[in-house]
Amino acid sequence: MSEPWVLVTGGTGFIAQHCIIALLNEGYRVRTTIRSATRENEVRDYLKVGGVEAGERLQFVVADLADDADWAQACEGCCYVLHGASPTPSGDQQREEDWVRPAVDGNLRVLRAARDARVKRVVLTSAFGAVGVGHSPEYRRPFDETDWSDLSGNVAPYQKSKTLSERAAWDFIEREGGDLELSAINPVAVLGPALGADYSHSIRIIVSLLQGQAGCPRINSGFVDVRDLADLHLLAMTHSAAKGERFLAIAGESMWMTDVAKVLRHHMGEVASKVSTRELPNWLVRLAARSNPNMKSMAPLLDVNMNCTSEKARRLLGWSPRSREEAIVATARSLVSLGLVG
Repeated sequence: MSEPWVLVTGGTGFIAQHCIIALLNEGYRVRTTIRSATRENEVRDYLKVGGVEAGERLQFVVADLADDADWAQACEGCCYVLHGASPTPSGDQQREEDWVRPAVDGNLRVLRAARDARVKRVVLTSAFGAVGVGHSPEYRRPFDETDWSDLSGNVAPYQKSKTLSERAAWDFIEREGGDLELSAINPVAVLGPALGADYSHSIRIIVSLLQGQAGCPRINSGFVDVRDLADLHLLAMTHSAAKGERFLAIAGESMWMTDVAKVLRHHMGEVASKVSTRELPNWLVRLAARSNPNMKSMAPLLDVNMNCTSEKARRLLGWSPRSREEAIVATARSLVSLGLVG
């Protein structure tokens, strides 16, 4: 009997590509969606960097989250769907609604197609941004899966879109999901081996440090290696205990940026010679935020503890991720090997 088909949405994405690699290595056949057929060769080349020659075990379907067309074809014959395609910062979003509506509608579009195609389970790639944002400093830490971001607090449009789109997915399953099952994965900042120049937003943290940014803001973040995140998606896809559950994905505890810099300095030798472990005072970051968009997005996060726990995934699914230090070093080494940093 042939191995089942799994649909992975958004095949040009960093997490999606590592999920495809994990699925193919486990013997599954994979179908993935891309918005333009011209990117198929790029995706296949990235997978080769990850050690996989996909051949005919990987199919491509052109589909757009903003359009109903082709989603029935994408889901047809699939036993599972890993849905991580989502609007990301592009510069085109002018209003909050430009973030929220596409994310909500996209999730519902995929879920309807999966239900109608009699898919067994959808694993939704949500985000920590749907869990631990907008809370007061006094709110309990570490965050866990019972927490939802407080949208009455200081929440960026992207994080609001992840919160509302995940809630919409759970509401859909309850109201009209039929036999379709849902699990959700909520990763923190995703690091790990880059496969090419189109890497995760979080990897820019490591790139900036290696390229000699002036210092480290008082920003706190959790980290997880993308290979472990892919493994968690597969566990959530097949494990009976994952039905109807959400899982935070973090390796160990969260870290301050100065600690990330110190890991690079300790492990990367001459490559990390430009890395500054100097902590930038908050007043300087806030001053820079007046004219620097990147600093403006950081300012609300200064001194905010973002720690969360993956105890649930470890206990229920037996997930065992690499350490946060291993994730940081693997990221840096991949950037060097691909010639993406000097």
